[in-house]
Amino acid sequence: MAEKPRKVGPFTPYYTEEQAGQVRAAFIAAGKAEGDASVSDFIIRATMREVKRLQRKYNGGKPWPGVKAGELRRGQRTMDEMQHRNEEA
Repeated sequence: MAEKPRKVGPFTPYYTEEQAGQVRAAFIAAGKAEGDASVSDFIIRATMREVKRLQRKYNGGKPWPGVKAGELRRGQRTMDEMQHRNEEA
């Protein structure tokens, strides 16, 4: 019997124009070669890789309990948050 597809939860990251351009360029240059069928697949794979890194660093390598939609602050970052955010890795 085929596995039932998982429900996809809505989640929208906000990128600057420069960041979005780099995401699209990385997908075009390497995403398909890495097995990603779409930019969304590329973003999900990259995000989950970072989640797993943070789980190893801050939670003994274990998954955290899930957080339901609506429990986080919504919307884009404030100007102050944008100025103090380190997005370089």
